[in-house]
Amino acid sequence: MHPAFSVLIFTVTSGAGYGLFALMVLAQLAGLNALQDSTLLLSGGVLALLMITIGLLSSTLHLANPKNAWRSFARFRTSWLSREAVFAVLFYPVALLYLFGIYVQGSELSALYSACGVVAAMLAMVTLFCTSMIYASLKTIRQWCTALTPLNYLSMGLMSGALCLATLQALLQDGLSPALRSAGLGLIALGAVAKLIYLFWIGKPAGATIKTATGFTQASVRLLDAGHSAGTFLTNEFGYTVAANKLLRLRFAMVALAFVVPFLLLLQGHAVATLLAALLALAGLLVERWLFFAEARHVVRLYHGDQRT
Repeated sequence: MHPAFSVLIFTVTSGAGYGLFALMVLAQLAGLNALQDSTLLLSGGVLALLMITIGLLSSTLHLANPKNAWRSFARFRTSWLSREAVFAVLFYPVALLYLFGIYVQGSELSALYSACGVVAAMLAMVTLFCTSMIYASLKTIRQWCTALTPLNYLSMGLMSGALCLATLQALLQDGLSPALRSAGLGLIALGAVAKLIYLFWIGKPAGATIKTATGFTQASVRLLDAGHSAGTFLTNEFGYTVAANKLLRLRFAMVALAFVVPFLLLLQGHAVATLLAALLALAGLLVERWLFFAEARHVVRLYHGDQRT
C-alpha cells in the first residue's frame, strides 16, 4: 500500500494523545502521588487534546473531498471508520468536563467528574481500537487482517502516551516518578514484543496466491497480460513496492528509534533524557507506521503480476 503521510501523522499523534489521556486519568484516580498535581493534569490534558486534534485534522488531508468528511458518521452499524469518528467526537465533551473538574476542584474530584474521567479514558481506548479495526477488518490484506493489528495500535498508543506523560512529569516536577518510569519501561517492552511478533507473523509464507485466486491449484499459473499499458489507481496505490534491503534497514531503524533507545534513555530518569526518549519514540513510530502501510500487500496485486500476497 502507498503510505499517505497524513495518515501516518494521524495514527501516531492521535494514538499518543489517547494513550496519554487514558494513562493520566487512570493514574490520577488510582491515587498515584505524582499525578495529584493540578498543573500536571491540566498540562497533560491539554497536550493530549492538542495531539488528538492535530491527528484528526490531518486524517482529512488524504481525502479527495475533505468537505465530505462528515459522511464518515453515517455508517456506524457497519463501518469501523464511522465508529471511530463517532467515538472521537464523543470523547471531547467528556474529557473537557473532567479537565474542568480538575481546574475547579483540583485532584480531589467529586463522583461526577471522576466518572467523566473514567468514561473519557474508556472512549480514548475504544476510539484507538476502532482506528486499528479499520485495517484489521480488511480481509483483502493479509498483513492487516489479524488480531495483532489492534494489539500493536493499543500497545504503541499507550507506550507513546506513557512517554509523553513521563516527560511532562519530569519537566514540571523536577524528576521522574519511579512508578511512571516503571510503567513506561513496561509499555515499551510490551510494544516491542507485540511488534516483533507481528513482524515474524507477516514474514511467514501464507496468504492467497495466483493459483488459489483463479482456482487452478493443480497447475502452474502465470500472468500473460496485465490488461493495461499505463499505471492506474490500483497499481499506484496497491502496487506500491519497496526494495527488500531498504525495508530491512528501516525495520532496524524503527526498532532502535521506537523501542531500544527510548528504553535506555528512560532508565536514566532525568528530564532531558525522558524528553529525548519521547521524541525518538514518536519518530520511530512514524517509521513503524510507514512500514505498516508499505509492507501491506492487497490481494488485487495478484492480477497485476504478483505471485503471492
